[in-house]
Amino acid sequence: MTRRRTARLRRTLLAGTTAVAVTAVTAGIVAAAQEPAKAAKGPELSLVAATTSVTLTSWKEEPGVYLDLGTYLIAEGTPLELKVTRKSYKDPVAVTQTVYEGGKPKAKKLPTGTVKDFSGLPGFSEITLTDKAGKKVLTRSESFCPNNASGRVRPDAPSTSKYPESCPTNPFTLGSVWGVERGWAANTYGGSYTEPVQLPAGTYTAKIGVAKKYRDLFGMADKAATVKVTVVERSGEDEESSTGAAPRSAKAGAHAGHGADHQAPTAHAGHGPGHAPSPAEAAAPVTSGAGPSYNVGHGPLKAAPPALPWALKKKQTSSLAPQARDTGGQTDGSRQAPALQPLSKRPAGKPSVPDVPKPDLRSLPAYGITISDGGRDIPGKDHLAFSANVWNAGPAQLVVDGFRSPGKAKMDAFQYFYDAKGKQVGYTPTGTMEWDPRPGHEHWHFTDFASYRLLKADKKEAVRSGKEAFCLANTDAVDYTVKNANWHPNNTDLATACGEENSISVREVLDVGSGDTYTQDLPGQSFDITDVPNGTYYIQVLANPEKRLKETNLGNNSALRKIVLGGTPGKRTVTVPAHDLVNAN
Repeated sequence: MTRRRTARLRRTLLAGTTAVAVTAVTAGIVAAAQEPAKAAKGPELSLVAATTSVTLTSWKEEPGVYLDLGTYLIAEGTPLELKVTRKSYKDPVAVTQTVYEGGKPKAKKLPTGTVKDFSGLPGFSEITLTDKAGKKVLTRSESFCPNNASGRVRPDAPSTSKYPESCPTNPFTLGSVWGVERGWAANTYGGSYTEPVQLPAGTYTAKIGVAKKYRDLFGMADKAATVKVTVVERSGEDEESSTGAAPRSAKAGAHAGHGADHQAPTAHAGHGPGHAPSPAEAAAPVTSGAGPSYNVGHGPLKAAPPALPWALKKKQTSSLAPQARDTGGQTDGSRQAPALQPLSKRPAGKPSVPDVPKPDLRSLPAYGITISDGGRDIPGKDHLAFSANVWNAGPAQLVVDGFRSPGKAKMDAFQYFYDAKGKQVGYTPTGTMEWDPRPGHEHWHFTDFASYRLLKADKKEAVRSGKEAFCLANTDAVDYTVKNANWHPNNTDLATACGEENSISVREVLDVGSGDTYTQDLPGQSFDITDVPNGTYYIQVLANPEKRLKETNLGNNSALRKIVLGGTPGKRTVTVPAHDLVNAN
């Protein structure tokens, strides 16, 4: 099947034998009670508009306008840094802010209920639109992810941001770090998290401000931005007739259904049929360097917010030149995360498993659970489809290299080990990699990485998925607060991680803090429940089932998700109870 991945905006890191890990918890931060405002200094935050006017398009085929108004939150003095965590799925999500006392970072706990999940600060932006006559036509609030597309606002700011590029959407995320780097600005537009508004063609005035609770929380001035908005109505049919190109319709075939028809973002073209470029979505605004993206288990996302234009500069001095990596209006380097290269030749000498940090593979409970016909309209046939994620809690990367003997159909796979300085100090054989030639796959799978089983109420196996071979990629940020979490992982999708048919070697990496999601929705992957009686069951996601990979802990590799099957043959139903406080399927 075509593997559905989260394709996010990424920034380049130097490629090497290991990824450069960014420590998830800023060095020196200590838990402390909230300090007086005069003792603990936070960033100087302000809301600005990159332009005084914007033109938004309303498409006849998909009425509605997305309010990408070009407003940004600027952080001066110190970064805006928020650590968002939950102790377990039985605990609510909590947030702490990094503030500075005497130049040293401290953790300031923000009020309970400040955040509800890991998608951003709810109700951060307040937007009011008035028409030409001054009549108010719209009032709404939007969430803000500090990790939105961003860029520098002055040339002496850090050339790259240390913070991640997006806020997690996996319902079983455990920890995240949000931030706006010092001297940088983040787009306040919610992108795929917002809904379009109905606005007739015409001219409006938008007033954008920050909600009072956040102004008080972060010490911001009550100063709103004003932007002139022109809404124009266009038709995809008109576009097609005038340009000869396919209309930019949100209902384009590339986004319909799943499986082999599901295409990857434009940035990932050139990697086989499963990675052909897809049309941009009509309803989403035109962006700089960002095609549509896909959130595994949740369907297509709209195009990401644009990067901050270099034209938006604050406190710029002529004596400071732009950084060398800034080219073509890009102020923060390339956003594509490349794969790491395998070693030039297979290892020689005696294998060994040294006493150094190792990865810790853990499974998340299944989600995106639904009844499916498996893509085949066979009367009376029922399948149980779901999404599953295995992640690495660290403190070390999982690094697996595959080496191919000339003419052989499989690669020999080896797990590598590194000391605290990143030096390779050992390796051990760990199975094989096999080429999957099926349309929508066409990449190298590492065997025996995970397995999926449908268990009866007594936890005995009822059905096992045939899916046990995978190409490893860092699709989801599961917990960026664990030790050695890499906030900028490499090989973030199949286009960068899985090799080609003629590859002689492949490196597949699961970084610390990141997980790898697969959606099981085709026969052989999903569970055939045609002859499975109604009742209570558990979907088991099991990492490293054969224990071939060396880990710090083999006792936390299994996760269970309770489900209840009902209905009649051909019309089966599934009920998914909440998993503790996580009421998401």
